[in-house]
Amino acid sequence: MRAVDAALAARIESGAAGLCHAWVLTRLDGTVLGFTDHDRDLAVAGVACRAASGWTAGAAQSESGSGPGLAAALGALDDAAITAADIEAGLYDGARVVCRRVDWRMPDLFVELWRAKVARLAWTGAAFTAELEGPAAELERVAGRAYARNCDASLGDARCGVDLAAHPGARCDRRWATCREVFSNAANFRGFPSLPGEDFVTLYPSQGEANDGGRR
Repeated sequence: MRAVDAALAARIESGAAGLCHAWVLTRLDGTVLGFTDHDRDLAVAGVACRAASGWTAGAAQSESGSGPGLAAALGALDDAAITAADIEAGLYDGARVVCRRVDWRMPDLFVELWRAKVARLAWTGAAFTAELEGPAAELERVAGRAYARNCDASLGDARCGVDLAAHPGARCDRRWATCREVFSNAANFRGFPSLPGEDFVTLYPSQGEANDGGRR
């Protein structure tokens, strides 16, 4: 549950508050930028938030404020704010974003809605889209190797070892049979082809088959 300042809550209940969004973005190089969807600039938490130059509420936000893909922010490129050159240089990768709901009549009254990290910032023509990850996104990242039948290496990388020059235009479906028969690379297969499947509990020895555990 979000803690709402008593003064802000009273203004909202009385209808006196005029609410808008304000975003503060902090890049990894320390640059701080502020944006608002109000029609004039606001100073929020000590940061100048520019109107008509940055972000709008954009896509859906999770109610909990903690899910991955928490929100998307949309806006128009502005040389005084976010530029195509800075996006291309990766200056916004990993930037932290704080979104607040602000009383634009009294900008010192606000409530924090969510915090997120910029997963990707891209543009099409004169508009940009920021894909934001909430805190729970870190919990979904794979740590270490995945224990699965298929290979988890990428064709031609250091773990795979296949010489792409010898296989021009080749694609790999990450299966054991493909690695062994197409690329003759069984020694570097990074999966577990003998991993039992969900139907393992129903299997039983069959007469005439090699029941030595070596079948793949």
